[in-house]
Amino acid sequence: MLIVAITGMPGAGKSTAAKALEAHGFARITMGDVIREETRRRGLEPDEKNTGKVMLELREQYGPGAVAEVCVRSLKASKESVVIVDGIRSYAEVEVFAREGRVKLLAISASRDRRFKLLRERARSDAPATRAGFDERDKRELSIGVGNALALADESLSNERATPEELGNKAVELVEWWVSTTG
Repeated sequence: MLIVAITGMPGAGKSTAAKALEAHGFARITMGDVIREETRRRGLEPDEKNTGKVMLELREQYGPGAVAEVCVRSLKASKESVVIVDGIRSYAEVEVFAREGRVKLLAISASRDRRFKLLRERARSDAPATRAGFDERDKRELSIGVGNALALADESLSNERATPEELGNKAVELVEWWVSTTG
């Protein structure tokens, strides 16, 4: 199994790339959904404060690969030869997935201003309401290791000046190349 793990800072375009890959026919697992589901299970609104708190608590209680361990259940249930994992936050998560198949790590990048704009446009319940909230979220993500995942990526795509369609097309082209060259 080829596992394409997508990493990036909040708002960089991870889900845009992952959705394009899913539309192209690849199976997709979204790590953020695990956090949002756990937040709801605890009776909390899945806003930026609560999802951040739950994410940190899960990692503190079960280790840095905790969210990936939950996602492995979906991965094992999949009969697909290629699976897209949307939302890698640390290299420890990559290592969890590497026990299940060959992992290619794709980093999506964009500037802070671009990411803040995209998050505000997305208007999901966990989107930061203010620039201060955005900065706090970045610090939290960096504290759990997203910077290491970005640094160790197999390839990177920029979402600085790309339309969603352009980013999606670049992701599909890259993953198709990985599939053709990794067997």
